[in-house]
Amino acid sequence: MSDWPIYGKITGPIVMIGFGSIGRGTLPLIERHFEYDKDRIVAIDPSDLNKHILDKHGVPFIQQHVTKENYRELLTPLLTKGGGQGFCVNLSVDTGSADLIALCQELGCLYIDTVNEPWLGFYFDKSKGPSERSNYALREMTLDLRRRSPKGLPTAVSTCGANPGMVSFFVKQAALNVASDLKLNVPEPTTREEWAALLRQIGVKGVHIAERDTQRSTNPKPRNVFLNTWSVEGFISEGLQPAELGWGSHETWAPANAKRHDDPKAASIYLMQPGAATKVRTWCPTPGPQYGFLVTHNESISISDFFTVWEDGKAVYRPTCHYAYHPADDAVLSWHELFGAEGKVQDTLHVLDEDELVDGIDELGVLLYGHGKGAYWYGSQLSLEETRQLAPYQNATGLQVTSAILAGMVWAIENPNEGIVETDEMDFRRCLEIQRPYLGPVNGYYTDWTPLQNRPGLFPEDIDESDPWQFRNFFVG
Repeated sequence: MSDWPIYGKITGPIVMIGFGSIGRGTLPLIERHFEYDKDRIVAIDPSDLNKHILDKHGVPFIQQHVTKENYRELLTPLLTKGGGQGFCVNLSVDTGSADLIALCQELGCLYIDTVNEPWLGFYFDKSKGPSERSNYALREMTLDLRRRSPKGLPTAVSTCGANPGMVSFFVKQAALNVASDLKLNVPEPTTREEWAALLRQIGVKGVHIAERDTQRSTNPKPRNVFLNTWSVEGFISEGLQPAELGWGSHETWAPANAKRHDDPKAASIYLMQPGAATKVRTWCPTPGPQYGFLVTHNESISISDFFTVWEDGKAVYRPTCHYAYHPADDAVLSWHELFGAEGKVQDTLHVLDEDELVDGIDELGVLLYGHGKGAYWYGSQLSLEETRQLAPYQNATGLQVTSAILAGMVWAIENPNEGIVETDEMDFRRCLEIQRPYLGPVNGYYTDWTPLQNRPGLFPEDIDESDPWQFRNFFVG
């Protein structure tokens, strides 16, 4: 494909904060799909690892950390250079999302990120309790800014990558598919309340963000090296946060170490253990039943929150939602090594790029379970081979993220005065229309699997056979 569609014009400068594995994959998509002044795009990153790509594309590079102390002084002239409406594309770690959003709205700029990111030190601050280090707390920082802000400010798209981001679009499409197959004949919802009522009517008890990454590297993992197919720093940060999940109204049991946040209306709970050391049972089309890590993610909270049915101030329906992630095998080994060394992070952190991988797919979707047809997985089955044909500088995992960033940028340009927006609130049809050319096969699969199946049965288990879809039955420990 050579005649790429141009989705819109960015009238001001483009400032890319972070140019790691996701930044380098996003740049070609910006070049393909937007009109913009090529003299007013710049990338900022503390590492010059990918400077050769910027040089090849003629993009200026600033080798610097964006910090709480310097972000205003550093970003203001870059985002206002030459007039027009600037666009801040924040793809970095350790950059305070809420503060950057506030600056962009003050300057009249558009904004997008893939994570509610805090400033450096947040994740490992021992003075903070687990609730204060949670994704619930990070999301509340952004939502608190929205609550304090006037209507009509420039659009800031919060947490729009593959997940969080794309998977919220998948949930809505999956819900419509299941409703159609159940012959419910209901109109497509147009409000949050209508979407929540639809999931309740279908009978969805929960949603897994169910993912299996089978991409393999050419060489075995060396000792004292953490390998991953996307940001290692980002994965370690979220993997060491408390395991966190949106908590459904149907749940009758919780692990002994489960805790609630102070706000009684909070949509999520957390466990007093790290997410990357917490396993759950789940299902994906290619492997079938598998273990996944219950790693905290923004979408676990936002999806449960978005689909809550409220009556007289009480949540009368809410689906459980959490990540159930089986990363690439090298990443699994890396986590075992890290936890086996009592939490010592490896000396070398490395993202496996498209040239170091042999084959494999990233099968990333949503598993809606508990409804009248059992369980239904809907998502992207993008292969490394197809990724190489579609876009440069990234593996399958990366392209699922960068195409979502593209979709979020287009939506922001087409809806420039929406203030802070979560992906659950965006036009999922428009966003998927933009993403689909980059997602490989996008399919839905019904399964008769439940977490009560595929158990060896050699030891007594504390399970709930009366309701297969209780978290009690998914939870491994």
